[in-house]
Amino acid sequence: MNLQLTAKEVGLLKDMKDQEQLCIQKYEEYAKEASKQELKQLFCDMAQTERQHLKTVTEMMGGTVTPVTGSISANNSHCTPVGYSDEGQRTRDAFLCRDMLATEKHASSLYDVSVFEFSDPVARKVLNHIQSEEQQHGEQLYAYMKANGMYNG
Repeated sequence: MNLQLTAKEVGLLKDMKDQEQLCIQKYEEYAKEASKQELKQLFCDMAQTERQHLKTVTEMMGGTVTPVTGSISANNSHCTPVGYSDEGQRTRDAFLCRDMLATEKHASSLYDVSVFEFSDPVARKVLNHIQSEEQQHGEQLYAYMKANGMYNG
């Protein structure tokens, strides 16, 4: 479907593209730094989803929007305690999770604004779907942190 973008929509897409690139970079780096395999895998899985988001946003910048198919299903299978015996590793992994949770909150807020600002209904649905996936990432991070005594909220 061809998308005619306003100047404001182009600016929002640029912001979203920058945010997706940052998410990918952080998840990839943090996957290397995480001490537990479960957290490494969680970060790798999220980076893959962010790459799809980047692809979608880039296509939209080029004037193409593809309607969303399928639904989002939560997967918190990683939220069981992984047994940190080294407090330094747990503290470092907690920092990585907190930083990514803050990053996901920011990404979600960009999509929230965009859902209201885009005039094309298909584009709004696509952006809303991405926002839901960003929120799911936050839920997954929270579940990991809670299960491993990293969340003080």
